Amino acid sequence: MSRLTSLRSGGRGIGHLLGYRVGGHGRQRRAARRQARPAPSHCGPPPGPPLGRPARPAPSGRPAPPPGRLLGHGRSSTGQSSTLLGRRAPEVVVVGLSIGIVGLPNVGKSTLFNALTNNDALAANYPFATIEPNIGAVSVPDPRLDELAKLYASERVVPAPVTFVDIAGIVKGASEGEGLGNKFLAAIRETDAICQVVRAFEDPDVIHVDGRVDPLSDIEIINTELVLADLQTVENRLVKLAKEARMRPELAPVLAEVTKARDILNSGETVSLAASRGVLDVGLLAELHLLSAKPCVYVFNVDEAALGDEARRAELAALVAPAESVVVCAQIEAEVAALDASDAAELLAGYGQTESGLAQLVRIGFRALGLQTYLTAGPKESRAWTIKIGDTAPQAAGVIHTDFQKGFIKAEIVSFEDLVAAGSLPAARSAGKARIEGKDYVMQDGDVVEFRFNV
Repeated sequence: MSRLTSLRSGGRGIGHLLGYRVGGHGRQRRAARRQARPAPSHCGPPPGPPLGRPARPAPSGRPAPPPGRLLGHGRSSTGQSSTLLGRRAPEVVVVGLSIGIVGLPNVGKSTLFNALTNNDALAANYPFATIEPNIGAVSVPDPRLDELAKLYASERVVPAPVTFVDIAGIVKGASEGEGLGNKFLAAIRETDAICQVVRAFEDPDVIHVDGRVDPLSDIEIINTELVLADLQTVENRLVKLAKEARMRPELAPVLAEVTKARDILNSGETVSLAASRGVLDVGLLAELHLLSAKPCVYVFNVDEAALGDEARRAELAALVAPAESVVVCAQIEAEVAALDASDAAELLAGYGQTESGLAQLVRIGFRALGLQTYLTAGPKESRAWTIKIGDTAPQAAGVIHTDFQKGFIKAEIVSFEDLVAAGSLPAARSAGKARIEGKDYVMQDGDVVEFRFNV
């Protein structure tokens, strides 16, 4: 019996594989329809074309793809959507953290990017070695998934994703066309947060564009260029927005807020700082994707000697407080990325570190953006899903597929700690640790969830 036949005869579809349950409405009618038609003999699309329709030839120079097999998320191995239980199987909506990396030339941006993403972007000792943006996606470190995989004998582990975008170095006067200008800032306008890499190491072999290492001065240059780039965006938008608001009165609040943002930027203040003081509503500015409105994490790139120097770390953190900051050595991070977990932990411990720069950056990025993860587990996979703090159970289900949110019935939830302590979901149920929650439940980080829905 094929896998698809087995799923059909058991009345359990793709939701069961992922840790969700489909509601029982109409199950008898579907069973009757299944009995009236022959079961398929394979798990993918039919090997030949439908009757009466000629086979479509493969594109020139490319062999025809083999029949796909059903994968855990309704996708065939050829990348096409599969159909399960008479309807199109849900496709996964990938929601994750995206971070844009900015900084002056020769501060270690590309070296850090390579270490974080295990990539090979050019890192050279001259300005503007990076021309085109480098983009790399990595997994969010989450040891809880390995524990779940053991409990459920999962075939694979799927961590939450995080994307890094590394752009060309920014120099003073970029907004006026100096260096490569600020045209590359467009590549990070739609990222969730900004990681500003600041040089805090001395090395006569690595030139500094200003001829000296001064972290505070470098930060001021980058922040000024971000503000000036936003000012150009706001002024360009105001011209059209003023005309639109005359014809559409409902745009008046947006016009007022954008005008206020222009004045704030003209004063040299960032949008995020103004918002933190409660004088600006960034929600009305969302469509502008302003750079200075994004949460910013400062990454100080130090040499090996300073990595374990607590006094130096505190000194650097004070430069940007209350903003979040991380102190790393990009060269050490590159070495860590090439090691297995045990060797990497040993190397970091030698410098007084308990986690890698990637783990620190992602953790702080999640906190700055108000994000958290919940977990699903089953024989097919153990997976982490990214949601906002305060999201309800239906909203969390919608991250997987909008149909899950629309047809949400309830969710069975157990905390990761309680599940691991019990040893299994049945044991957690017996101990009263698993509970059924409705539409008003607010998700917590580390919830292990099985959604029940009807579509």
